[in-house]
Amino acid sequence: MSAAHRAVALLLLALAILAPLLPGFPPFWVTLLSYIGLSALVALGLVVLVGVAGLTSFGQAMFVGFGAYTTAILTTRYGFSPWATLPVALVVSGLLAWGIGAITLRLKGHYLAIATIAWNVSFFYLAGNLDFFQRNDGISGIPAITLFGIDFARSMNFYWLVLACVVLAILLTRNLLDSRAGRAVRALRGGALAAESFGVNTFNARVLAFVYAGVLAGLSGWLYAHLQRAVNPSPFGINMSIDYLLMAVAGGVHNIGGALLGAAIVTLLRDQLQTLLPWLLNAQGNFETIVFGGLLILILQFSPQGLWPHLMKLVSRLLPRPAEAPVPPISEAPPLPLRAQPARGAEVLRASELRKQFGGLVAVDNVGFTLNAGEVVGLIGPNGAGKSTTFNLLTGVLAATKGNVAFLGEEICGSTARHIATRGVARTFQHVKLVRGMSVLDNVALGAHLRGAAGPLSAALHLDRAEEARIFALAWQQLHRVGLAQCAHLVADDLSLGQQRLVEIARALCLDPVLLLLDEPAAGLRHLEKAALARLLDRLRQDGMTILLVEHDMDFVMNLTDRLVVMNFGAELAQGRPKDIQGNPAVIDAYLGTAA
Repeated sequence: MSAAHRAVALLLLALAILAPLLPGFPPFWVTLLSYIGLSALVALGLVVLVGVAGLTSFGQAMFVGFGAYTTAILTTRYGFSPWATLPVALVVSGLLAWGIGAITLRLKGHYLAIATIAWNVSFFYLAGNLDFFQRNDGISGIPAITLFGIDFARSMNFYWLVLACVVLAILLTRNLLDSRAGRAVRALRGGALAAESFGVNTFNARVLAFVYAGVLAGLSGWLYAHLQRAVNPSPFGINMSIDYLLMAVAGGVHNIGGALLGAAIVTLLRDQLQTLLPWLLNAQGNFETIVFGGLLILILQFSPQGLWPHLMKLVSRLLPRPAEAPVPPISEAPPLPLRAQPARGAEVLRASELRKQFGGLVAVDNVGFTLNAGEVVGLIGPNGAGKSTTFNLLTGVLAATKGNVAFLGEEICGSTARHIATRGVARTFQHVKLVRGMSVLDNVALGAHLRGAAGPLSAALHLDRAEEARIFALAWQQLHRVGLAQCAHLVADDLSLGQQRLVEIARALCLDPVLLLLDEPAAGLRHLEKAALARLLDRLRQDGMTILLVEHDMDFVMNLTDRLVVMNFGAELAQGRPKDIQGNPAVIDAYLGTAA
């Protein structure tokens, strides 16, 4: 957390605690602060779901309704204590979110957004038309919360309960995002392709974000029911879901603080507009909805990142500039266990008669080669020769039309990228695939996803610190290895293309691979950086790692590789040692060319 974030967080907490204690503070405003807290809980879930995972939902009011109706039914019909219904409300909200997510999250883009609208509308009309939910009349007589003689029916006491829940939710959310499970969710914004290639189950990560947002909304619903002491379908319709999304977007959907800021702005603005607009227009109606629509359009047009980043910039200017942190040494945390490497010279991979056809286009045509432990093999050829497609066939990104790929004696052709990663195959990409907005260190740590086991619950409760220390020790080690330790805390997007490629290599090395596939690793690097990369790859070869690389810099390739495989128009053109390839007439004619 930056100094600006810490300063604003402390200021907001101080205001939240001290403002209601001021003499003459209106009781109505205490209740309004409680409503801000309830909305902030839902907006926090949307930060994880929309801002971090990149999944748009217009159905969060439905999950608020799940929590509210659960406690309403259990307390009024079956005599449950409100505290006993809290875990039930959270479980019901979480299970329904899991069930809805398992069905809905297979959709993407606007189809997912439309599906969440459909779910929310269905719940709204079910609640309004079933006797079980008391139709549109709703359920009244919900008991107030009490604890150790404290009566939370009093607005001030209820506000402290809401504030405690919001602070706890912020801590849990921050812990979750700063963890192995959180990095998996954040990796969704870098693309499922890269995440799956490092062992992330992207569907499970999407479901986790969906369930977490649903549980926070369920908590808000539980609190709402005991604040209002009655529930009906009206607060759980699609309009309220849009309001929640507006809060997250207005505040800053990529930031935890943005959820609080957006909830405060929208709640206070709605309250004032509901009084002001009917008076100005001399008519009754929900005119504030028109204002909110215009506000959303303006924010999306002029500040798509929300208002929170602007607040952070302002606070950063007011604070003294922090001194540049020195490059830390490699951590002393116990190392993660290493993967057993095959004996030098043993066959690591054998590709036979690989073919990939896209309709009438044959991208790879009966290509075959072997890779042995402790050697560097280059896969070269002109643009469009099929080199990257071959990489994708070897790593499970694409399914081969026909052919076989055996890795350490196991047939992997047809396996998923995630399964192949578990076997010890790591890769980089022709077009860099790092997670936008995430630090260099976190991007590299993502490569060690399969080497950890902590789940989201232990992460949220901060019980994963020992494992995280080992993962980050490995990430630091690999960043030192590629010469980018000084960039560890920078946002990955801010690096040059060449540096981003080195970050990808460090991430791949965190997998502790048997086979490392590098797609144009030297592209964008300067001469000295290429020399350093060549030394690194040579050291990896000496350590027994097998490397297959695609590269167009022939000096780099010829001085580094043990063997070359040349492709042209999707077919294998030649194989052999670099010196033999340099003198091959077919290769010279198709790719290398002759000196003028």
